[in-house]
Amino acid sequence: MTEPRRIEIDTDRILSHRPVHHGIIDLGSNSIRLVVYDDLGRSPFPRFNEKSLVALGEDQRKNGRFSPAGMEAALSAIRRFHAIAKAMDVPNIDVLATEATRKAENGMELVSAIREETGLSPRVITGEDEAFYATVGVISGFFQPRGLVGDIGGGSLEVAEVLGDKVGDRRASMPLGALPVRALLENGLDEAKAAVDDILDGALPPMLTEPVFYAVGGGWRALARIHIALNRHPISVPHGYEIPAKELSSFAKKIAKMTPEEIANLPDVPGRRIETLAASALVLWRVFRKLKPDRAAFSAFGLREGWLFSQLSEEEQYRDPLLEGAVALGLPVARVPRFSEALGHWTKDLFPAETQSERRIRLSVCALTDIAWRDHQKVRASDSFIRLLEFPFIGISHPERAFLAVAVMARYGGKVDSYIRERIRNLLPQSQLQRAEILGRALLLGHRFSASVPDILAQSCLRIDTDAVRLVVEKAASVPDSDAVQSRLRQLAKVAGIDRFEIVAA
Repeated sequence: MTEPRRIEIDTDRILSHRPVHHGIIDLGSNSIRLVVYDDLGRSPFPRFNEKSLVALGEDQRKNGRFSPAGMEAALSAIRRFHAIAKAMDVPNIDVLATEATRKAENGMELVSAIREETGLSPRVITGEDEAFYATVGVISGFFQPRGLVGDIGGGSLEVAEVLGDKVGDRRASMPLGALPVRALLENGLDEAKAAVDDILDGALPPMLTEPVFYAVGGGWRALARIHIALNRHPISVPHGYEIPAKELSSFAKKIAKMTPEEIANLPDVPGRRIETLAASALVLWRVFRKLKPDRAAFSAFGLREGWLFSQLSEEEQYRDPLLEGAVALGLPVARVPRFSEALGHWTKDLFPAETQSERRIRLSVCALTDIAWRDHQKVRASDSFIRLLEFPFIGISHPERAFLAVAVMARYGGKVDSYIRERIRNLLPQSQLQRAEILGRALLLGHRFSASVPDILAQSCLRIDTDAVRLVVEKAASVPDSDAVQSRLRQLAKVAGIDRFEIVAA
């Protein structure tokens, strides 16, 4: 589905909005985590994020119930998180309990104790619901994803199909979380592999949609972090990181055979994942053996974000996640917040046959066009480039991150030199690199010509013709020409590969 997609810069809506914090306590099998989001919106940013490794799932797996010590550790973590959320004036706190709580014989005792001590009402969700909300999380974090979503937690693995803006009917929950699979590995890799394969063969839905596997969960994101570090990938953000499935499967196979001591020596491995990473890797390896996807994409969004997304209105859900994040970051700090919207209109005909995906990137660049105006002139371009390359945007791939960063860098007069080319190596083909430069230089020209005044900008239009780059001004006498404007126009023509440039009176 491509419509009704909301891709626009609505300045009035952004500036009049008053964010309301929202908290989620995720009561998982391995950890209990509190995330306080800045707003219940299309592109939520975490204000606070903390987890406590309680490992309730170990108790449940060994004894079928939570031990008194485990119950007290869980309650202690919940007490702290509840106190923090209250101190932050968070009006809404949801508690989501998953695999360990729903399977433990005394799971409802823990739910009752949490309710009595804090007034919070935990929701014990089913495995099918876990699969659903994890998939909705991927929908919220990507631009119309299609394929299968896999979410590995401490106690279980959920898999479901994602169809653009919808969750498919086929979904499954399996006891293949990091903790039970780690226990299987105690009997040796071969036995663990056979046991995992047996469960997958009986429950895993076939891959009948697009051959993309979206990997969710801390254990699999840890694999992405290590892979990024080992390959010196130019962007360290796991969200949106894509690699061929065969390459990832071979990598996971190697990790699955490692000891914790060997894993500890890998670059950028999260310390808390060392003991369970081989188990997470084993599950990924065997899932890919059965599904045979073409490529994998890692997601930082899952169950919690899917739960948030499901509470939004349909109108809000159809807003673009990247653009919403860009306007939330860029407009409040801009000298003239309305100028981003004006630039969006001014550049709409810059690239013929612009796709919906390309439009959202262009508008996001326009929304971020004034983020560095308070910085020293010498560092605006370089600092903006580095910041945007790694900023935790969602709804964006790594090549799109590179485009965004280069375009804003060019808007501040930065050049695509050897450092930039090395920093984004292999992410952008030359045509896209030039496109990003053209957009950035056009924005630089728009700022200079109009002094960032929307009404002045509206008196002109920009045309890149085959023979010349032209700034067409409707009322030339009211905005006299200057050498500064001529200089910016010359720079734009140069990156466009066109010799002639001129300012034309309409």
